[in-house]
Amino acid sequence: MDALINVFVALHIIGIASLLGGFLTQMKAMGAGTARFVPAMLHGALTMLVTGVALVGLNQADDHTVNNLKVGIKLAILVVILGLVYVKRDEEKVDKALFGAVGGLTMANIFIATLWV
Repeated sequence: MDALINVFVALHIIGIASLLGGFLTQMKAMGAGTARFVPAMLHGALTMLVTGVALVGLNQADDHTVNNLKVGIKLAILVVILGLVYVKRDEEKVDKALFGAVGGLTMANIFIATLWV
């Protein structure tokens, strides 16, 4: 079971890399006011959602303790990110504040995952 959990952790990290990488590639465009949500951001967020749900289920099935408050907060942040990216995915330009909010929420999710024990 540990090997399967580790595979899903790796996939979860790939999802966050895709979401954050998509954001970082648009930073220069954000300064110019032409940033947009790229498909990698949507796919990364969806990957995070699917693998995160799988990780919670696998960890509970393996009798590991799961911090439900932490998982709930991370899920709520991810749902907001997904909603923003999904709704605005076809627009040529996204408002700087909205684009920055997605980047900030993504980094908040990373810090919650790594610093909250």
